[in-house]
Formats: sequence, structure tokens, C-alpha cells
Amino acid sequence: MTSNGARHHLLSVLVENRAGVLARVASLFARRGYNIYSLAVAPTDDERFSRITIVADAESAPLEQIVKQLHKLVNVIKISELDPLDSIERELMLCTVRADPTQRGQVIELVSVFGGRIVDVGHDELTVSVDDVPSRLDDLEDLLSPFGIAMMQRTGRIALPKLDRASGLGS
Repeated sequence: MTSNGARHHLLSVLVENRAGVLARVASLFARRGYNIYSLAVAPTDDERFSRITIVADAESAPLEQIVKQLHKLVNVIKISELDPLDSIERELMLCTVRADPTQRGQVIELVSVFGGRIVDVGHDELTVSVDDVPSRLDDLEDLLSPFGIAMMQRTGRIALPKLDRASGLGS
């Protein structure tokens, strides 16, 4: 799952946590012909709101058009474009890899190098869990492919702005 050089907009959309809001956001993209590359949604620390992280294809529509259309939806509270240089992005990958007992050590070591962990073990397969930036997950996927990937699921990106590093002391 690589971006193949395509440009993407990374949007963080704060919405009311109500039934049908996600469907309205997704249908807006579909009606306008905007391509969604990745979408993740979950409640925030305030149960009244959810945060939707949308990775949209920059080729399908200008950012201004996407934001303008999203603002028209009544349940949208705030929209922020996240600059990859000023944000923290993560994606989760669960992957079942074929690994007989002679290959198991190699797979475990490789997953460990990427900060992942083994979450299930079968006779000839391992299920691994890794969270990292999407490009590192792409790299791990490429390295696991020769062993044989039986199943794989990725969440899509989630992101938040980086924290301000200014101390604020003495001001």
C-alpha cells in the first residue's frame, strides 16, 4: 500500500459524535468524486465529539473545495489540514505471515526491528502487530512478502499536530 508518488491532503475533522455523521462525510466525498485514500474515526476524550482523519487524494479535488464542502455539513465542528512535517502520523498493521518453525526466528527478529510484536502463533503462521508511520509499514510489508502473507489489515492513518516545544517559562 504505497502512495506511488501521489499527493495527499491529511485532514483532521472534529465532528459531533452522532449517528449518521460518518455516512454524511463519506457520501459528500462520493457525490463530489473526491477520492478517499484512508479514513479513520474514533471518539475523542469528550464523548460528544469524534475525530475523523481523512487522507484525500489531492488530484481529485483542491483542498479548498474539500474544506468548503465539509464546512457545509451541520455536524462538522472544526477542520484542520495537518502538515506531515508538523504532525505525528501512525497506522496499525495486523499481518498473518507464513512461517514454519525453521523461519519463525527470522520473522520474529524482523518484526522486532520494526518495534512490532507477535500477537498470535499457529503451527505454520504468526500474526504480528506493528504501528508506525505508513512508509515504515510499507517497508515491513515488503520484507515479510517473501515469507508469504496469508492475511493483512491496515487501519489507515491517524494523526495529531505535534506539540509546541516552546517551554513557555520566563515569558
